[in-house]
Amino acid sequence: MSNLVPSLGGSEIRDRFLNFFAERNHKILPSASLVPEDPTVLLTIAGMLPFKPIFLGQKKAEVPRATTSQKCIRTNDIENVGRTARHHTFFEMLGNFSFGDYFKEQAIAWAWELSTEVFQLPPNRLIVSVFEEDDEAFAIWRDKIGIPAHRIQRMGADDNFWVSGPTGPCGPCSEIYYDFHPELGDAKIDLEDDSRFIEFYNLVFMQYNRDADGNLTPLANKNIDTGMGLERMAQILQKVPNNYETDLIFPIVTKAAEIAGITYKKADEKTKVSLKVIGDHVRSVVHMIADGIAASNTDRGYVLRRLIRRVVRHGRLVGIEGAFIEKVAEVAIELSEKVYPNVRARETVIKGELQREEARFLETLERGEKLLESILQKEKKQISGVDAFTLYDTYGFPLELTQEIAEEQGLSVDTVGFEAEMKKQQERSKAAHETIDLTVQGSLDTLAEHIHPTEFLGYSETQAPATVTIVLVNGKTVDSATAGTEVQIALDKTPFYAESGGQIGDKGYLTGEDLVIRVEDVKKESGIFIHFGRIERGTVTVGDTVTAQIDRACRRRAQANHTATHLLQAALKKIVDEGIAQAGSLVAFDRLRFDFTCPRAITPEELQQIEDTINTWIAEAHDTFISVMALDEAKNKGAIAMFGEKYGAEVRVIDIPSVSMELCGGTHVRNTAEIGLFKIISETGIASGIRRIEAVAGPAVLEYLNEREKVVRDLCDRFKVKPEEIPDRVTALQSELKDTRKQLDAVKQELAIALSDGLLTKAESVGDFQLLVTEMGNVDPNALMSAAERLQQKLGEGAVILASVPEENKVSLVAAFSPKVVKEKGLQAGKFIGSIAKLCGGGGGGRPNLAQAGGRDASKLAEALASAKTQLSDLLK
Repeated sequence: MSNLVPSLGGSEIRDRFLNFFAERNHKILPSASLVPEDPTVLLTIAGMLPFKPIFLGQKKAEVPRATTSQKCIRTNDIENVGRTARHHTFFEMLGNFSFGDYFKEQAIAWAWELSTEVFQLPPNRLIVSVFEEDDEAFAIWRDKIGIPAHRIQRMGADDNFWVSGPTGPCGPCSEIYYDFHPELGDAKIDLEDDSRFIEFYNLVFMQYNRDADGNLTPLANKNIDTGMGLERMAQILQKVPNNYETDLIFPIVTKAAEIAGITYKKADEKTKVSLKVIGDHVRSVVHMIADGIAASNTDRGYVLRRLIRRVVRHGRLVGIEGAFIEKVAEVAIELSEKVYPNVRARETVIKGELQREEARFLETLERGEKLLESILQKEKKQISGVDAFTLYDTYGFPLELTQEIAEEQGLSVDTVGFEAEMKKQQERSKAAHETIDLTVQGSLDTLAEHIHPTEFLGYSETQAPATVTIVLVNGKTVDSATAGTEVQIALDKTPFYAESGGQIGDKGYLTGEDLVIRVEDVKKESGIFIHFGRIERGTVTVGDTVTAQIDRACRRRAQANHTATHLLQAALKKIVDEGIAQAGSLVAFDRLRFDFTCPRAITPEELQQIEDTINTWIAEAHDTFISVMALDEAKNKGAIAMFGEKYGAEVRVIDIPSVSMELCGGTHVRNTAEIGLFKIISETGIASGIRRIEAVAGPAVLEYLNEREKVVRDLCDRFKVKPEEIPDRVTALQSELKDTRKQLDAVKQELAIALSDGLLTKAESVGDFQLLVTEMGNVDPNALMSAAERLQQKLGEGAVILASVPEENKVSLVAAFSPKVVKEKGLQAGKFIGSIAKLCGGGGGGRPNLAQAGGRDASKLAEALASAKTQLSDLLK
């Protein structure tokens, strides 16, 4: 490599890029979050993503030109991380953007100037590619920049037509490649040769929008979207063999090697790959958590959890025992804090999340690895779906991790079998939930005479050794039980929280030598904790020693919801009425429910204020202090008793200073910030003077919002509108429906009137008057009234009584009397038809000349009409 190329640090490369464009009237904008506003994308995958609405013309640009250093996450090439020189999950994309301002010629000229003059890359080391149909770009590079035609490669749409996703803004692009081996000459330039060429700058000429069918529509403005990979430029300028050995990542790699007690340069290739995976993934997880993503089993949370577990596993592969992520994360934070200050600001949250996830995975990893090792030894081609599911279900191995390890050994995984086992497990869980046998509680008083109460360790421990004191099957004590059996287990001590004070029991496992019992619920009576579960493997016998281990993720969810319940009561007292008292509660893993005394409904404005207040308390990161004191002392300090709790001489006090103080035996977060978010779902009345609020907190908020987002997306697809346009679209449809109904009513009336003309022949003369009494089928009430009025007018002086059955067993009746009938005979349509309707179990009334009534018994209609005819025949004589 030529010595003319300067060696610049990653920070200086970033600064030079941004300043170059700032000097050319581009506004330097901060990096957007890794959690994109675009609901169609899980994570921010490109520098242009924050500007997508501008490119599409949905949002007006605040400035015509911008430049950014955008952090991005992509996991589509995760299997190549560490194995190639430049694949990453986390990377920074340096970009310059034009929103309908300059276009191809200016973008190309600046890209060349930046590359050759600012970064001083020798022109003879640069190769350019263009879209095969883009003659304009080809001509600019050749005629304006002066690059020989043979060093401008035309490439197909797969390489040089950039798209932001299945749909959205797109356009042809032009890329600049660096040649590590110009001595090989220009005779056979193959830009796919990664050992020789690296693409470091991509200029996208954003001029089209692609729809779901692949059709291209010109955008209102021609835009520029460029991307220069910071890590790639660092590799070039720092003269290192791959991106991982740049100053952007290598300090993290070095720290991991130091913890492992090895030297990167002296390590074999397999070890280097693992160290590079750690270096890459740690950057990813630090920035993901800093941007508010929490580990979970869905969506972004799953990506985070998978990356953390890959770090742990690769740490084990290089010889690291125990926890270490926090130490390497500190290096990643130090490297990033100047340009991304939120990583240092959220240092406690980042390290706390990493510690929890790492500890959780380490607890089961060793046993899982041993099982996997034995599986790999016995299998020659494929890991069965049953084995893969056991690794997932019992040891927390994601399917992708098992596939990755299997692939390293030249094996595949039966994913179809895995999904089948997953379905079976879901069905078993549902059945267990529906058939939990509570009859054992009635016999616990008797059992308590023979065994000691269970010692609860769950306030401080999540895992503990314990002795089996009782085994019950179908509510009856047995000495032992085998795999496949639904059991209830009592232990001498346990970390499992038993359902109490509204909080549901923990889930988890009881394990021993060749024994796995999945615990689905825990209840207590007479001081004895009963673990409801199913034996997944082995045999359990009274007297066995087992390891009791709760599901930490479920516990964290319950803790978040329980503390949020305390915050909710405090907010209700503060905003609605100090006299509000709890009347019941439910603290589950996925939601919370709070019943309280209140004589009226909470207004929408109050609900919003309550929600905002709680989220403010959460964001303020109040510590939770837990203490045990005398009941009288707690009451004197102002502690509030939780509904349904039984209190002894000493009580447990949950104190969130300046916010809430309550007596409670449940589990809680250590700091309100751990809750994350709080969202009210509904507020209803459940009894006289009792209201109920249902809400979600923590990870459940994202799940709740995701479900609502699906509904919004579905409505957007159905209505072909943007989310913000849905209310107007619904209003338009309602208006359209209202107009259509009016038109339909008018048509029905016209039809009824048309049909009524044929009834004129049924009229009878009674003295000086005409009388018509008849039924018109299933004509609706409004049309029936129009028909009656028209018939009366056509008949002249007289009376018309019409009836119909518009709905099953529903009767509609109308009376229309002429002026002479009203004046000379003293009859009133309203009173008359009301009396007739009573014969059909109804009533009604109206004006003297025109009135309508209804009834509920169509079987009496013939009788009612006969009575009307008889009465009018007598009255009109």
